[in-house]
Amino acid sequence: MEESVSSKSIAIKYGLILGVTLIIYSFFMQFAGLIGNQLAGNLSFIFHIIATILTFREYKSENNGFMTFGKGFGMGMFMLFVAALLSNVFSYVYLNFIDDSMIQLVRDITQEQMVTQNPNMTDEQIAQALGFTNKFMLNSTMLPIMGFVMTMIFGLVIALILSLIMKKDDPDAI
Repeated sequence: MEESVSSKSIAIKYGLILGVTLIIYSFFMQFAGLIGNQLAGNLSFIFHIIATILTFREYKSENNGFMTFGKGFGMGMFMLFVAALLSNVFSYVYLNFIDDSMIQLVRDITQEQMVTQNPNMTDEQIAQALGFTNKFMLNSTMLPIMGFVMTMIFGLVIALILSLIMKKDDPDAI
């Protein structure tokens, strides 16, 4: 059976929608003072799941209700790639050219978490750990890169699970 609709165009559409949603949500978190709140941060993954489901539903509705596992997985990963690219390029531009105060906020939160989660660490050990973290992870280049990588890793799991759940093979396909 020949594909009746472009999976790429659907993936791009929902990838752009998800990317813009993630950008808006990150502003909401910043202005609501929720940066560092793990629950609020993890809530963004619900947007990933919803966007993946909507991507698959639209593809299936325009493809006679069918979607193979491979098609769903590939389309889900591509959609999440577009979203991750858009939102993390925006983060890079924002942190480097608009407002770099977010980096210091994340550093402060990281230091506070190190102190509260590791009460046996000395001040010297905390300073050493923070020095490493600041140098290699908490800067305006690495935060967006780490965000992209984490989005893709989580996206892999989402695309895999939802592709398995939502797949429906065409019995007439060879």
